[in-house]
Amino acid sequence: MANFAKSNVPRFAVEVYQNEYLPDGGREVNAVVTVTSTGGGTTGGAAAHGYVPGGGPDAAVAIMVDCSGSMDYPPLKMRAAREATAAAIDALRDGVRFAVIGGTHEAKEVYPGDGELAVADAHTRERAKRALRGLTAGGGTAIGTWLRLADRLLNTADLPDSAVRHGILLTDGRNEHESPEDLAAALEACAGRFTCDARGVGTDWEVKEVTQIASSMLGSADIVADPVALAADFTHMMETAMGKEIADVALRLWTPMGAEIKFVKQVAPTVEDLTERRTQAGPRAGDYPTGSWGDESRDYHVCVEVPNAEIGQEMLAARVSLVIDRGDGSPQTLSHGLVRAVWTDDMAASTSINPQVAHYTGQAELAQVIQQGLDARKSGDTYGATAKLGRAVQLAAGSGNSDTAKLLAKVVDVVDAATGTVRLKAKVEEADEMTLETRSTKTVRVKNVKK
Repeated sequence: MANFAKSNVPRFAVEVYQNEYLPDGGREVNAVVTVTSTGGGTTGGAAAHGYVPGGGPDAAVAIMVDCSGSMDYPPLKMRAAREATAAAIDALRDGVRFAVIGGTHEAKEVYPGDGELAVADAHTRERAKRALRGLTAGGGTAIGTWLRLADRLLNTADLPDSAVRHGILLTDGRNEHESPEDLAAALEACAGRFTCDARGVGTDWEVKEVTQIASSMLGSADIVADPVALAADFTHMMETAMGKEIADVALRLWTPMGAEIKFVKQVAPTVEDLTERRTQAGPRAGDYPTGSWGDESRDYHVCVEVPNAEIGQEMLAARVSLVIDRGDGSPQTLSHGLVRAVWTDDMAASTSINPQVAHYTGQAELAQVIQQGLDARKSGDTYGATAKLGRAVQLAAGSGNSDTAKLLAKVVDVVDAATGTVRLKAKVEEADEMTLETRSTKTVRVKNVKK
């Protein structure tokens, strides 16, 4: 984790939503933890909010642009990639370190090109944009090499540990010039060292590769089917990155003797299972990475298995904290909340499901059945695809996830959303199917729900 010394950083608040009551013999406690940061950057628009040199946090950004041969088919893709990268460079805050990497079967420094990062100002922005004119398409695709070069540049710069380090990666094709194991090894080596947003342009790339990159690097993934839309998307990504004020925040969970964490999932704004990313943080405590933060709010579903107890007893099932490293190896707690367990013989109390927990359980299932349905459709399993995507339609309608419902309607004909009755469309545009798969983990928040 990073050193944390700035005063103009977000203030964190933790709220816990749960039904703490368990029946006799009950052992599973579920809670939704809402984490909100305020008073720091403004996510989605920091570059437009009057930041001056030195006025924002230390930050470094590496933009990785696919320059493989397929980017020339059609030539619009390469031209759009150059324009989008230029737009992202324009959105950089003065004083931010940055580099541009051209990616093929190897990674090349496009700017500044001397193994270091440039410091953003009017002069370096113009030089970087001139360098982009030399980007041409040719060669293969080995994304792991791009990530490793970005890692070297971002982490060898003369920046404090607390600096926000971020990558933006664009690809238009499959990662054909290195093995899946090579990409996985690169992701493992880079995870926790910088965050990364990944984008696929066109429809010839592999969704699972792009989402794997974003998931491993705690960034976002999306499709830009029309290259013309790249500039706006890159600008938005860079503005969001410029809104990050603090890096390497960890969700720390402490449990008492006999209790065990069953899973930890981010459930808003997207579903991301963090369970296997736990690192030990002392006796009975573990840290789960959450990446960088600006002004924003996220929800996490925590499930704890507690030891059995008698009716009338209560216990602290888990303590939830947001922590960062002070810089000397000791943690600083930004905020915390408590997850409780109370055993009761009141059936009404113990069988009530907290609305937040119920909602996000459904959203996690929605993401899962979309993936299962699309996989079944690709394999020719019409029955399985219809059942899974029908369930997805039902869940999307029931939870008010209108964006996902609209995407599903491009893949299936909805007969009755309430019951999940659908028919598979005979013809589906490839871009529509890829958009649904890429955005399947996006969730909607619960509104006006009390603890």
